Amino acid sequence: MASSSRTTPAFLHLAAHPLRWRLLTELATGDHRVRELVALVGEPQNLVSYHLRLLRDGGLVTASRSSFDGRDSYYHLDLDSCAHALADAGRALHPALLGGTAPPPADRRHSRKLGVLFVCTGNSARSPIAEALLHHRSGGEVRVVSAGTRPRSSLHPHAVRVLHDSFGVDVAGQRPRHLDTVTRRRYDYVITLCDKAREVCPEFAHEPRRVHWSIPEPATTVDATDADYPAFQRAANDIDIRVRHLLPVLTAAPPTKEIRP
Repeated sequence: MASSSRTTPAFLHLAAHPLRWRLLTELATGDHRVRELVALVGEPQNLVSYHLRLLRDGGLVTASRSSFDGRDSYYHLDLDSCAHALADAGRALHPALLGGTAPPPADRRHSRKLGVLFVCTGNSARSPIAEALLHHRSGGEVRVVSAGTRPRSSLHPHAVRVLHDSFGVDVAGQRPRHLDTVTRRRYDYVITLCDKAREVCPEFAHEPRRVHWSIPEPATTVDATDADYPAFQRAANDIDIRVRHLLPVLTAAPPTKEIRP
C-alpha cells in the first residue's frame, strides 16, 4: 500500500509547516531580505535560511542579489506558482475543486480611489511601467503616481515600447518626475521597485503601507539597443504579475482616510 506522503501534493508539504507558512505570508506582501524575515518571524537566521532554501527548491520562492548592496539578497514569492500549486492540490483532492489560478478581478464598485505611489531611482522604466499597468488594470479606479529619487530627463524608449506593444498602453507623452514633487500627497501604499530607492525613500507623515518589489534594472545603457529589449519585456511581465496580484489586496478594504491630490 502506497504511503499517503507519496500522494500528498508537494505544495501542502511545503506550506503546512508553521514557519514556512509564516515566511510565505510575509513574502506575499513584498520582497524581503533574510534579516528582515528573521525579525518578522522571530526565529534564528540559520533556521529561517534553511526553510527559505526548501521553499526555493520547491519553486515557490526566488532570490536575487540586491542592486544596492551585493552582499544582500531579496527573497520573492512567486504568487503565480502558488496559484497553480493550490489549483493542483485542489484537483488532487477532488475534480470539482479545479478553480481558476488567476487572482480575482478588482471589485471596482468598492474601490474608493486608493492612492499608490511607485518609486525607483530614475523614474524612466520600472516605476512608470508599474504606474501605467496599475492604472490600466484597475480601469483608472486607483489613483496611481510614480516618481524617482534621481529622475532622468525622459522615459526610456524601451519602457514606452513594451507598454505599447505588450499591453496597448501609450505613455509616450509622460515625463519622469522627482519624488520631492509628490511627497505632499497622501498615499495608502508606497511601493519601491529599486533596491537603491528603497534605502533612500523618505518616511511619510501619514504612514502609508510600505512594500518593496526588487525588480532588476532592465537598462544597461541610456540608449535603446535591441539587445536590452528582452530585459524590459521580462521586467514588464514581472511587474504586471505583481500588479495583478496587488489589485485584490487594494480592493479588499477601503482606504482609511480620504485621498486628496
